[in-house]
Amino acid sequence: MSLQRLTALRALMAGHPTALAAYIIPTADAHNSEYISPADARREWISGFTGSAGTAVVTANKALVWTDGRYYTQFEKEADLAMWTLMKQSLPETPTMEKWLTSNLIAGSVVGVDPHTMTREEWTPLQTALSKAKMQLVAVESNLVDKARISLDDPPPKRPQNDIIHLPLEYTGKTAGEKIHDLRVGMLEKKASALVITALDEVAYTLNLRGSDIRYNPVFFSYLLLTPDTVTLFWSGGRIPDDIERNLSDEGVKIVGRPYDDVIGGLSNLARELSNMGDGEHSVWISNEASEAVHRAVSGEGVLKNPLNLISEVSPVALAKLVKNDVELEGFRKCHIRDGTAVCRFFRWLHQEVDSGNKITEVEAAERLLEFRKDEKDFMGPSFETISGAGENGAVIHYTPSSDSPRIITADDVYLLDSGGQYKDGTTDITRTRHMSEPTDLQKETFTRVLKGQIAIGAALYPVGVKGNVLDSLARKYLWDVGLDYAHGTGHGVGHFLNVHEGPSGISWRPYPHDPGLKMGQILSNEPGYYRVGEFGIRIEDLVETISVTNDTTHPRAKDLLGDYNGRGVLGFNTITLVPNQRKFIKTELLDDFELKYINSYHKRVLDTLGPILKNRGLMEDYAWLEKECSPLM
Repeated sequence: MSLQRLTALRALMAGHPTALAAYIIPTADAHNSEYISPADARREWISGFTGSAGTAVVTANKALVWTDGRYYTQFEKEADLAMWTLMKQSLPETPTMEKWLTSNLIAGSVVGVDPHTMTREEWTPLQTALSKAKMQLVAVESNLVDKARISLDDPPPKRPQNDIIHLPLEYTGKTAGEKIHDLRVGMLEKKASALVITALDEVAYTLNLRGSDIRYNPVFFSYLLLTPDTVTLFWSGGRIPDDIERNLSDEGVKIVGRPYDDVIGGLSNLARELSNMGDGEHSVWISNEASEAVHRAVSGEGVLKNPLNLISEVSPVALAKLVKNDVELEGFRKCHIRDGTAVCRFFRWLHQEVDSGNKITEVEAAERLLEFRKDEKDFMGPSFETISGAGENGAVIHYTPSSDSPRIITADDVYLLDSGGQYKDGTTDITRTRHMSEPTDLQKETFTRVLKGQIAIGAALYPVGVKGNVLDSLARKYLWDVGLDYAHGTGHGVGHFLNVHEGPSGISWRPYPHDPGLKMGQILSNEPGYYRVGEFGIRIEDLVETISVTNDTTHPRAKDLLGDYNGRGVLGFNTITLVPNQRKFIKTELLDDFELKYINSYHKRVLDTLGPILKNRGLMEDYAWLEKECSPLM
């Protein structure tokens, strides 16, 4: 199939009006979504590689995928290695896609890409690099992978347009009208005549609406256009449901609906209207992560003699939803109590099943966890596909268990569970690694070094405004001390009943390019790991809330403060995930007194919070298990 698909694509490349020497296939939709619907899974279809990140490049005789260290093992399992070459972009010796293209194509070559699948921020440097090498980057409006699929009688699935729901003020803490008012104030300051919102989670956040068009992500395919006096939603067929229209009206928003597919034409018409006003003073505000196609349309490129000025920068909505309000923060704390209850019940059940000799597969474990979460109030579904990896599968960083070849979880296994839930009042993401019987000394040592790194992040103090990548090495130090490391970031932002991965902040060895600096009220993950390929994987993940710290704050280092960074202010983290780490996996002789106290204090908080809930529900077996797991380390 890989050869057949590549052959069909190459025929279309050769037959393009300007024959293409290379065609780029990002893992992307028209909204720069991290997770995409099957309708947009073009790179997956052409390469067979199902990882959530990567860019494919196809030439007449080469097929390559650039991806990061999370996916190396997965790529080698899934792709046809006789046809496809893995480009390990985390390694310094791996050339970038731009470098490879300019080094391997001849002068005069034409490189094509669908402009809906590449952001302006990605397009411009690529175009510049190719131009310097006397090559050309062209916009191919009709996606060639989609055309190849049709030619092989395997057309792409229809784009979802599911129902949308309104999220009430009791969960959001701020009306859509208030959010739009704030954006319009920003438009005045920027002297912008319009604001175009293209990211799906940003549209959902602004309007206090949620959908289900992309699995695990409560978003819906749409664009939002704001002017000083209009709000236009490009969605579905253009008709706004009566209940949604009433809900928005109650929140101070009068909305106009237009069909989703009209957006490029609608933005081009907006450009004409603003240009025809004749004063030459009109600018449009747009995210630099909006697609090249949207940038071209809203500027009037190819339509106007003098295209409009674009204010292309980090989206104001991305910056607004980054900092959660008090209602959202309280929702996060509450949903983590319910989620922790479900996860603890699951682990008690799993250990009992494995100890009893029952054959539980990775898939069955994930399904059982889902049932426990369904018992909790306001649960809306998983926040991503559960990573349920036993033994060697735990070393695959983004592993997906297969029903076709189910792996049984045995008593000899290290078992890694990375999962999360979408709740109306927040989003969870937790990883715990447990040995199903007795870990080896190596496994205990690596687990404890990962835990020490996680504690270093969880207990860190830092100045307001520090960028997340500054903290990354704190998590790696205890692995680095013995020559070990992990090939992924240490933390990502999390949306409020939105995408489980949310920018523009994060904690990683690579700087987040638009990180505005950490502020009070953000939600991030704290998830160092260690992976021994072919044997086992370890990851420990909590979600944390950024809090302001003074000597009076409940924080393990608060009492030691001697200053506030010369007036900048002190931030720290409050861990909101509530599930114990496995006591027998911890090598206590590697812990110092602070770390030992930190773990015991955390476990006491878990028991004090979840224990009464389990008792009140009559779940005494679950309570007994939790009490044992949370007993102090000596």
